[in-house]
Amino acid sequence: MTDTENRPWRGVLVATALPLTDDLSVDHDAYAEHCAWLIENGCDGVVPNGSLGEYQVLTPEERAKVVETAVAAIGGARVMPGVAAYGSAEARRWAEQAREAGCAAVMLLPPNAYRADERSVVAHYAEVAKAGLPVVAYNNPIDTKVDLVPELLARLHGEGHIHAVKEFSGDVRRAYRIAELAPDLDLLIGADDVLLELAIAGAKGWVAGYPNALPRSTVELYRAAVDGDLATARSLYAQLHPLLRWDSRVEFVQAIKLSMDVVGRHGGRCRPPRVPLLPEQEAVVRAATEKAVAAGLA
Repeated sequence: MTDTENRPWRGVLVATALPLTDDLSVDHDAYAEHCAWLIENGCDGVVPNGSLGEYQVLTPEERAKVVETAVAAIGGARVMPGVAAYGSAEARRWAEQAREAGCAAVMLLPPNAYRADERSVVAHYAEVAKAGLPVVAYNNPIDTKVDLVPELLARLHGEGHIHAVKEFSGDVRRAYRIAELAPDLDLLIGADDVLLELAIAGAKGWVAGYPNALPRSTVELYRAAVDGDLATARSLYAQLHPLLRWDSRVEFVQAIKLSMDVVGRHGGRCRPPRVPLLPEQEAVVRAATEKAVAAGLA
């Protein structure tokens, strides 16, 4: 068994953007093709139903079918769905749906209906872990207002509720504290614009946004960074960072979808309440994407 099979969250797992038709229904055929294209271009797996996949505005039927579509396209071992929900029971049901669909792991935000305390967070992860799939925690205190600090992550890992964490706090110093407190907890890069810093700090994977548009160059960047090829990594990072930094902005879904359109993929519109980028934002994203393509990045 390879390391990625044993820990399927390792490597580059793309938080997939979701293609929509003109009437804003989900284009499942285009989504299946996109998942397969990402694997063909060097990515290790996909994460459907994350924030980039607009899971908050999907119906339950759509959300389930998105997971099933990804599994049919690339196999369940490479699919790690987001299972975030307002209630622990609902999140557990999504984890069970992922298990039944054949997925190998799930990704879970802390409770996000209110600012949960530590007891509530632990209870939430314990409940979802009962579904029987390994859980990757997703720390996004910017959006959830609940911060999975290193001490809390160590407790969740020590009690067997989580196996890895997608770290999106932006504080790269936490990588070293997490490694001290929970050395067997896998750290995953959670924001594109701190990739190099967290790779150097020992990250084992990347839950990634911009490979949706530029998979080969971003995968090359990740591999060079984790392998210690800093000359290659720093050069690619500098070229890609004008785009990668959009992953940490409110408009990240629209920006990544626009970049996909620019390179000839199906990006397209978002569902409300997301609105199109402002003209000046669109110009910046479009110019940065065109510059990357002109430099031979793909």
